[in-house]
Amino acid sequence: MIKGVHALFYTTEPEAARAFLRDKLGVPFHEEGKGWLIFDFPEGEVGCHPSGRVSHEVTLYCDDLDATMKEASARDVEFSPIVEEDWGRVTTFELPGGGPVRLYQPTYRRE
Repeated sequence: MIKGVHALFYTTEPEAARAFLRDKLGVPFHEEGKGWLIFDFPEGEVGCHPSGRVSHEVTLYCDDLDATMKEASARDVEFSPIVEEDWGRVTTFELPGGGPVRLYQPTYRRE
């Protein structure tokens, strides 16, 4: 039985990206040795979206976008302006060596 999803960020700066997720975003983690951190997100979803090309994307979500942005901004995380979509409120931030990452607060009901 499938129990979850293991998402990957491919980055040119893996140590900086790990430190960012750990220190700036405060994501819980466990260490597998030699500095290899596995981040322990308590929930996950997978969606399949139409596209003219094959690609994969990691998107993070939260319960309160304003509070999450305020907390992370206090640790020097910079966010794009919030965009209101039919399915949620959306912003992005830069992951070191990994480009923009989307963060959103869903407006749909989660089961």
